[in-house]
Amino acid sequence: HAAEPLALAQPISALASHPRRAGTLLAALEGGGLIRSLDGGLTWAEAGSGLPDTPITTLTMAALEPDMVYAALAGDGLWRSQDGGETWEFVMDRPYLDGAEHDVHSLVSVASPTGMGGIWLYAGTRAGLTRVPDCFCRWQDVTAGDAMDALAAGKTPPAAAPLPEGQPVTNLALAPETPERIYAGLASGLWTSSDAGVNWTLASPGAIGALAVDPADPHHLVAARKGNLSISRDGGATWTTTPVLKDS
Repeated sequence: HAAEPLALAQPISALASHPRRAGTLLAALEGGGLIRSLDGGLTWAEAGSGLPDTPITTLTMAALEPDMVYAALAGDGLWRSQDGGETWEFVMDRPYLDGAEHDVHSLVSVASPTGMGGIWLYAGTRAGLTRVPDCFCRWQDVTAGDAMDALAAGKTPPAAAPLPEGQPVTNLALAPETPERIYAGLASGLWTSSDAGVNWTLASPGAIGALAVDPADPHHLVAARKGNLSISRDGGATWTTTPVLKDS
């Protein structure tokens, strides 16, 4: 489809930008459907050939392969595009946690050497954090690289400080060049991990509505907090706030 100005008649539920191609955006519409812009949002064209007409809960670009995009669909599972969002294929069912399948509300691609092929997809759900290697064999808990070896040897796995239980993981973000440093937004606040999600510490309290990390600086964050736009340059320890202007 030719790109043209589109009147967005429904809210955007997820947004992703190409890390190497300035101005290339993918936007998921709340009621279902996917659109793409090549000029920073001035014009849009329909995308998403092959996707069912189901709301997309989150989008992310693949680590190391930015033309590969992943989308999580409500009540459905994970889908993958290998051409920047034009065509799609189903790759994985929703995570099964605590006796039930859960929608994925946040998603990030992590280039970690512990993955099969070095790439993991981390997913935030209402039941917590899980991940799957890009072979899409099965969803797994986030554990230290030597935890499985310890269990196989009958030893106690290394201690870990996971995210608090009982809180949905609504946001996940990282800078691609530092994949071991991951940020997570929960109702209790912004949490950060420096070892690819094994151990977490609370960086700052307060719910996070949306979160982005500067690709050039993993400590430079932009977040929606308490109805305002907040900026941190120290990994979320301190923030400066800018009110969001609303149409009168």
